[in-house]
Amino acid sequence: MENKEYQSSYGHILKYTSLFGGMQGLNILIGIVRTKLVALILGPGGMGLVSLFTSTVSFISSGTNFGLPTSSVKTLSEVYEQGDKDMLQRKVRIIRSLTLMAAILGVVVCLLLSSLFDVFSFSWGSHRLHFAMLSPIVGMMVLIGGEMAILKSVRQLKQVAIISTMNMVAALIISVPIYYFFGQKGIIPALTLMVLVQLLLTLHYTRKLFPLKVSFSRSIFSEGNEMLRLGIAFLLSGLFTTGADFIIRSYFSKYASLEVLGIFNAGFMLTTTYAGIVFSAMETDYFPRLSGVNKDVEACNLMINRQIEVTLLLVAPMLLAFMVFMPLVVPLLYTSNFMPCVPMAQIIILALYLRAMKLPVAYLTLAKADSRIFLILEAYSSILMVVSVIVGYNYWGLEGAGWGLFVTGLVDIIVIWLFAHYHYGYVVSTSVVRYAALQLPLAFLGFSVTRCLGGITYWSLGLVLVLLSLAISIHILRKKTSLWKKLKSNISKLFKR
Repeated sequence: MENKEYQSSYGHILKYTSLFGGMQGLNILIGIVRTKLVALILGPGGMGLVSLFTSTVSFISSGTNFGLPTSSVKTLSEVYEQGDKDMLQRKVRIIRSLTLMAAILGVVVCLLLSSLFDVFSFSWGSHRLHFAMLSPIVGMMVLIGGEMAILKSVRQLKQVAIISTMNMVAALIISVPIYYFFGQKGIIPALTLMVLVQLLLTLHYTRKLFPLKVSFSRSIFSEGNEMLRLGIAFLLSGLFTTGADFIIRSYFSKYASLEVLGIFNAGFMLTTTYAGIVFSAMETDYFPRLSGVNKDVEACNLMINRQIEVTLLLVAPMLLAFMVFMPLVVPLLYTSNFMPCVPMAQIIILALYLRAMKLPVAYLTLAKADSRIFLILEAYSSILMVVSVIVGYNYWGLEGAGWGLFVTGLVDIIVIWLFAHYHYGYVVSTSVVRYAALQLPLAFLGFSVTRCLGGITYWSLGLVLVLLSLAISIHILRKKTSLWKKLKSNISKLFKR
């Protein structure tokens, strides 16, 4: 187990952000191939249907998993830090038992509510059977959530990264041939097979650490009471988050079209998924570490601020590059039919700068198990997002939906930072303020370039801003860590071979 000082160091944060960022980068390369092929085969309408079904699965699984994928991370992380192996084994068995029961519940709920989802999501035809066929996927997603929580809690982070990459390879191999031969009829079979492979891969790694044992005795509920109580808040917050996502996509499907939904989803996923190169380390590495020191205000502040600094420095140049080169990226990754998402995606990128500074602070309520406050914050944010996106779309189309997401992000960071300061004693560091003052103006200058300029002036000035952002980040990270020297040494050895 790493000491707390090293866990809060720039070196540790950059190391694990680079690990998951590198694996996520590989995943993205695989995903680029898959997305391009799927976009060519299914078109905007088909991709909109995939988006609707996946958001339905997320909504039901989040609503029936009792919040165990999150609450169990906190519980297991604390036991892992104590070094009590027997207690750790027992807690794992409790989590698996509760997760299995939650998975069965998820299957039943999906079957019972299939007619309701059909009415809510479609204005034509009958799709009740399609929603009912999602039930096995829901059950498997709940089981995967529990098993992944175990790996994260005991710091098996490389295994988590490997599973993620193998899942992407499997998704490519499975989905493309099925979509090619069966079109939209193959969407649910493809999703089922992809999730099944993910479950088997995850179990392959977790059973090596902990034997697959479950129990249905009454003591399971009493011993798992703390996780369930905390998990209920996460369950409700998950319902707000995934419910907001489901409502927005259902709205586009029913009151616009599947094509509009596909274009919206393309812009949304394009920005949030690729920014996930950096954000992917948050839940996997950062949250368990923050949970381990949640009672120490000084340690929490140090860990949060350094996480913000590294995240912002890593994500800023990448986001600015995406913003500037978005007109080239969309037809490359999708097709020219998806070009209407470009203005919206560029606005969402501005919101992602705010997300980079908000997320590390937002995890504090989770680490402290302040379930009531966490639920309130998630509820207001989800409601604000639904209202902002729908109102924005009704008045200004897809670009208005993008501004709706930006407004949500802006209000979120203000509320969460103020709450964390007054309730938990969080104090933002001068370094965070300084780095934000360097990178945020470049982001808004880049956005102004996308709106006001064109031709050679657009590309020249845009490229200059990207290189300036990159230079600032590299300069600061070189001073803060020794990893730069290690990276140069490894590259030199590689070329000598």
